[in-house]
Amino acid sequence: MERVKTSAHSKRRSILKAAILLIFIISAIVIFRFSPAKEMLSVEELKGLIDSSGVWGPIVFILVYTIGVCLFIPGTLLTASGAVLFGTFYGFLYNETGALIGASISFFIGRYLGRDFAASLIGERIKKYDDKIEEKGFATVLYLRLVFFPFVPMNFGMGLTKVRFKDYFFGTLFGIIAGGFILTFFFATLSEVMISREWGQLISFKVFFSVALFVFSFFIPRIVKKIKGEV
Repeated sequence: MERVKTSAHSKRRSILKAAILLIFIISAIVIFRFSPAKEMLSVEELKGLIDSSGVWGPIVFILVYTIGVCLFIPGTLLTASGAVLFGTFYGFLYNETGALIGASISFFIGRYLGRDFAASLIGERIKKYDDKIEEKGFATVLYLRLVFFPFVPMNFGMGLTKVRFKDYFFGTLFGIIAGGFILTFFFATLSEVMISREWGQLISFKVFFSVALFVFSFFIPRIVKKIKGEV
């Protein structure tokens, strides 16, 4: 009898936590889409915030990026801001740091609030895939990152699976490097031209190279899938 009560209590608790996760996700999306919060993420607003923070500016940006990822703000928007504000090298460094921390926190939010409920819904057929993800966690996360699976939803979604955090973290770390650098380099290069207003630079090697890398990034998923199919 006591075991039945404990089981019922655990089930209610898992449903409550899942409901909180759902409300959190919906609220984050609504706030970003339909409130003035979106305006605070403009490059001008962020530049003012960072400039006023002095030497703490990079830390402030990383914090904004981290919170943004947790609140379902598109990673491309945050990455573009980092590139414009800090240039290619530091922009890439701060973007990657913010993305990794945000992805990690999002994973733990999904794991704590949604894993129990997700596990209760898993049947034997799906359980095989869940076990497979746990067994090959690093390869699975790395592959999904390389084929540009939507960044923010994947952070929370992976928390619902059995994947170990270590595998998730390193799979994310290595999986976002290429795409992160390409996007940062591309946006930083365009920003330099627009700020200098030297439109002749639009036909420079650096601009052509950044555009070529950007276009190439769209073929990464196809290349990875082809390689995976041949292995």
